[in-house]
Amino acid sequence: MSTKTNFKRIALVAVAALGMGLLSSAPSQAAFSGAAGSQLTVTVANGTGSLSKSDSTTAATVSVTGLALVSSDSYTVQGVSKSRPADATASPRLIIMIVDTKTSTTNTTISGVSLNAAASPAAFTPTLDQLNADSATAITVTAGSGTGYVNTSFKVFMESSTARVAGDYVYTIIATPSALGVNGTPITKDVTISIAEPASDSLVASSAYSTLYIGNATIDTADEALSIVATASNTAAAYLNLTLKNASNVANARESVTITTTLGLVGNSDVKGRSVVLKNAAGLNSYEIYPDGSAGTATITVSTPSVTFPTKTINFYAKAAKTITASVATPLLAVGANSAAVTGVAVDANGINWTGTAYLVASSAADALVAGSTTPTSCSYSATNARHECAITALAAGTAKFKIIDAATVALATATSNEVTVTVSTATAASVKIEFDKANYAPNERARIYVTPLDSAGKAMQSATYTSLFAAGGISVNGALSYTGSTTTADSLTVTASSLTTAAQTSSTSGARAGSMQFTVYMPSAGGVVTLSATGGTGLPLAGRVAVSASATVTDSGAAALAAVNALATTVASLRTLITTLTNLVLKIQKKVKA
Repeated sequence: MSTKTNFKRIALVAVAALGMGLLSSAPSQAAFSGAAGSQLTVTVANGTGSLSKSDSTTAATVSVTGLALVSSDSYTVQGVSKSRPADATASPRLIIMIVDTKTSTTNTTISGVSLNAAASPAAFTPTLDQLNADSATAITVTAGSGTGYVNTSFKVFMESSTARVAGDYVYTIIATPSALGVNGTPITKDVTISIAEPASDSLVASSAYSTLYIGNATIDTADEALSIVATASNTAAAYLNLTLKNASNVANARESVTITTTLGLVGNSDVKGRSVVLKNAAGLNSYEIYPDGSAGTATITVSTPSVTFPTKTINFYAKAAKTITASVATPLLAVGANSAAVTGVAVDANGINWTGTAYLVASSAADALVAGSTTPTSCSYSATNARHECAITALAAGTAKFKIIDAATVALATATSNEVTVTVSTATAASVKIEFDKANYAPNERARIYVTPLDSAGKAMQSATYTSLFAAGGISVNGALSYTGSTTTADSLTVTASSLTTAAQTSSTSGARAGSMQFTVYMPSAGGVVTLSATGGTGLPLAGRVAVSASATVTDSGAAALAAVNALATTVASLRTLITTLTNLVLKIQKKVKA
């Protein structure tokens, strides 16, 4: 090949190369004009939010920086949804808000609003561009004049009209440069907005708010003292009522529950045993307790991964009682119904309270003519008093003997109590007595006043409602008593002039006294003697319509101290007189000795 031919070919290649260079003079990368090969710089920072809040205060941030060479250079910013939590039904629309252009070195125009270089955020009040998750509308940033950097910051957050769930929402931010009307290569950055689960939705149990109660019903909200027959059964005899609450005091917590018992079985109709692990749903969960034939006191422990509850106990008693101890609760029965007249405490062979059905039976037909029956009648068990309480229907005045047994017939009984005697009275009131429960009180101390009708022998009587025991005016008081308001008027004891009902049994808890009506008052704040006065009324025979009274002393600590000081002063004065007398005597003796 000739040298001339080679030169021609080289010239053609050079021309072609120049032509290609001219055809590709517009930027094909993400570059502004005149800056071939340069890229926009895009940085992002993730945001946060909650189920109820996602706004500019918790927004993600996006910063875009580019070098513009001519006033027409621009870039667009938009966002599209990339992913959302699995249980979210939709991605909320993304809001992009321009917040800062103050680092720009050239004037800019943002979506039609012109800004001077280094404008502060206050110089620009943006209109929010709401970008659909599926088809986004871009925000356009255009260089306003000359060569310079176009720097813009954005806040990115989700609009609040779309329901959202806790989790991570990921959006892709797309920044696309444009030079001389030709778009360059977009830059993409992912930004994550994390929606925190509210504390009220937490599934973690809190020991401060979670509760556990043991009872014989699924609605119990307080512990009960339970005693259950130990005979094996597939029917639940008691319940562990568990509510797991989270740290917000909301019953949303859900943790596995481990229950262990030393006797009997725990669980539910599907799973039961001495130690089980069960599921827990939100709210109240009632786990069952079953007897399995083992007698004694069971200790039950309940725990979850976050909470260990105080142990609970339940008594499983043997089918048959070993001993029953009977006593008379009502000293004097009235003709008619008398509740809890005789009580009995029963235990099994392990010493556990036996709470099966007990029965009261009259010892003989003669006893039954006075009260009760030779056919056993069932008693009720009081968990509060831990005893069986047996009612008696009295028929006539006299005495009657009874026993308590652990079966519906005498023949089937395996345990029989000691024999007790009750007295039925039909006496009528012959007089009345009033008294305080103490002789001395402190200022403002609680006091109990007892009104007791007496029979002709001066003895207390059966419980009944008595009328007109006092004359009009009832009981008068010479001191400033205060009243509880439950049994008296606000300023007197005049209510006793009409009628009163006496107690059938004595109680150390309430202060009740068998055969008496009780009034609770509070003594005066000042010291002195408080006197109650009354006159027997028409409900008594003429001999009983006499004045009656009772007194008690309120000891004022200040008055007592003053009296003590006065007494001491008197004593000192007496000692001084005695010393003077002795001194004079000594002087006389000395004179006689000298003489």
